Amino acid sequence: MKDFLKYTLATVVGLLVGGFILTILGLVTLAGLSMSMTTVPSVNDNAVLRISLNGEMTDRATDNTLQSLLGSEYSNIGLQQVLDAVAYAKASSRVKGIHLEAGALSATPAALQELRDALSDFKTSGKFITAYADGYTQGAYYVCSVADRVMLNPQGTMAWDGMSSETMFYKELLEKLGVRMQIFKVGTYKSAVEPYMSTRMSEANREQTEAYLHSLWSVFAQGVSASRGIAVDTLDAYASRGLSFRPAEELLACKMVDTLIYQNDVDAYINKMYNTGDKDFQTVETEVLAQLEAEDLLASTKPVIAVYYAEGGIDDASSSQDENAIHAPLVCDDLRALAEDDDVKAVVLRVNSPGGSAFGSEQIWHEVMNLKAKKPVIVSMGGYAASGGYYISCAADSIVAEPTTLTGSIGIFGMLPDLEGLAGKVGLQVDEVHTHRAAASLFRPLGDENAAGMQANIERGYALFVKRCAEGRGLTEDSIRSVAEGRVWTGIMARQLGLVDELGGLDTAVRLAAEKAGLDTYALARYPEPEDLWMKLLSGQWNGLVHSELREFLGADYESLRFLKQIHRQAPVQARLPYVLRLNL
Repeated sequence: MKDFLKYTLATVVGLLVGGFILTILGLVTLAGLSMSMTTVPSVNDNAVLRISLNGEMTDRATDNTLQSLLGSEYSNIGLQQVLDAVAYAKASSRVKGIHLEAGALSATPAALQELRDALSDFKTSGKFITAYADGYTQGAYYVCSVADRVMLNPQGTMAWDGMSSETMFYKELLEKLGVRMQIFKVGTYKSAVEPYMSTRMSEANREQTEAYLHSLWSVFAQGVSASRGIAVDTLDAYASRGLSFRPAEELLACKMVDTLIYQNDVDAYINKMYNTGDKDFQTVETEVLAQLEAEDLLASTKPVIAVYYAEGGIDDASSSQDENAIHAPLVCDDLRALAEDDDVKAVVLRVNSPGGSAFGSEQIWHEVMNLKAKKPVIVSMGGYAASGGYYISCAADSIVAEPTTLTGSIGIFGMLPDLEGLAGKVGLQVDEVHTHRAAASLFRPLGDENAAGMQANIERGYALFVKRCAEGRGLTEDSIRSVAEGRVWTGIMARQLGLVDELGGLDTAVRLAAEKAGLDTYALARYPEPEDLWMKLLSGQWNGLVHSELREFLGADYESLRFLKQIHRQAPVQARLPYVLRLNL
């Protein structure tokens, strides 16, 4: 027994000491990573910027350090990071060109357009752009078509088949489960509720979807036509017959690509085509040039233009556990701080949101109004700035959108589940005691008075939404109502309707902010400041790792399942696009 206790104690002590040593080594490793990320990099002469177009593109890159350490293959691309790198490459004499490596790129049409426009601007410097892929998705090809040489693997493929949008309907599934969704809405085109009340698209929804898809396709086709020298009618004919399953030789004959080449031969080919020096090109990664550009933009004592990123669905939560959401109370606090910061002379609010809580949207609108009373506020719309996303935008001094931004969707809806049928199916009996007849329960339908009250609440919310838009845009409420009804517009349509002031990207919005603030020189500050790795570890925020693994595993179904998980936390009154908008680019 004595020996047993001795060996057991020795084992426990050994485990504790080993765990302590491993913890110290882990902290040292993380400290080294943190220090390496803060070290200012250098760029060799004769460099070529490599941009990987593989992964999910968001406005700002998320910190993937933990994911990388634990072996996750999920890739997140920060649009702003790539734009910074392209800007630095254009200005630097050390960088001779850009090479695009296309893969499975997931991005909104507006993000693709903003990146493509930056690459087109880069070419005005006289430097080259090349592109290669084993297979091009349609969105990636739209970006890469701007290149001087578009290369494809001899056994590779390229998607050029047109665009589509699909909706999954849950009505019959819910009926089989015994769940009935009680729907309240205002807006003929407000389609977010259709999956829960119908089995097919309404004619109004089909009309608006066809309109914005054709608008998006027109921008894509015209861009490719200008870069490749192929008539739009010809590109439409290619899409009608479908190029996805055509051999690479046919794609070359159609002039969609310039060269068929294996990946291992690409570097030598680029050097042969464009290198006039004695040394081979040296590849430099996006992160390096983005850091150098940020040092130039952000490290300055000049007057400041703040760029505030509002990305994701809008909710009423006061915690930041979900990095992919706009938490209204936190955003309101941040906007108040910017209003009080005397160093900040103007604010660009970058909105990339399908909307969400109507209450949360109203709170953010109120803070934008307070901010605007003290300094210029310009909105830059990203991929989506619709419904609640438009609500928080409409008070700005000016609104800038990409032609391919999805915006508008001025409408309100609410949904409440009735679980009475589900309880009966699984053998649950629910009895209740209440003090007044208006007391609600999930296990019986709303009474007539409660239902009428809910609909009246939705209509008041819609009237307020219309009023906010009319005041912000300097239009009559009748004018707003004529383009509202929940209808979705592209940026180019919205400008024609007076919902948007200018077409362009974030750089256009920053220029307008400088003009309205009377600034000839300025520095940029970006908010909210990303939480560093140490704070994430201390606060136990591992959810980013979990979500990245789920995105990688589930693909397009991730957002659908994420919505089902969060449905119980959704505010009952919503101003947003469909919960899961599936655009097949």
